[in-house]
Amino acid sequence: MARARTTVNRAVLAASGLALLLVGAWLALANRAPSWWPAVDTGTLWPTRTRLARLRAEDWWTPTVLATAILLTVLLAYVCLAQLRPGPVRHLALPSPGGTVRPRALAEALTARAATVPGVARARARVLPRRRRRLDVGLRVWLHPGTPPDAVLPSLHAVTAEAERATAPYTTYTRIRLSTPSRRRSRVR
Repeated sequence: MARARTTVNRAVLAASGLALLLVGAWLALANRAPSWWPAVDTGTLWPTRTRLARLRAEDWWTPTVLATAILLTVLLAYVCLAQLRPGPVRHLALPSPGGTVRPRALAEALTARAATVPGVARARARVLPRRRRRLDVGLRVWLHPGTPPDAVLPSLHAVTAEAERATAPYTTYTRIRLSTPSRRRSRVR
């Protein structure tokens, strides 16, 4: 989440900066307003008082201005509040005093342990810490050709149960996905 937040922040900042740079360069080089821009005499306001009075007399003007202002305020407030949310959990607290583990290290250990199960060609685990001491564990397992899932599932459940016991204060939700390698042969062109 923190990486996505940083990417969004940088993209918005870059787009805003580029837009302001282009508008500023255009105004500096053109040294005059575009042809479609309404002419304004020096010392007067834009829009003029009569034009503004005509706009305010329209039925759509006031609700449109208010809705736009409210929408922009809510959007900017949401962006500001999103910055205050904490980033991802760096370490998971374990029941032993001072014991911690990184979610990535736990995922690597699960991957290595699942890969040792007979009939498993390779495995990949993902551990995502959630709120309220919850862990979402995704275990993706590729089986050797001809290995039935029933032969592998009890051992994989034992591996995930071991991980649940190791992260005892956390409630673990595990999803195991089994697949077999594709039987297509690679082609050379």
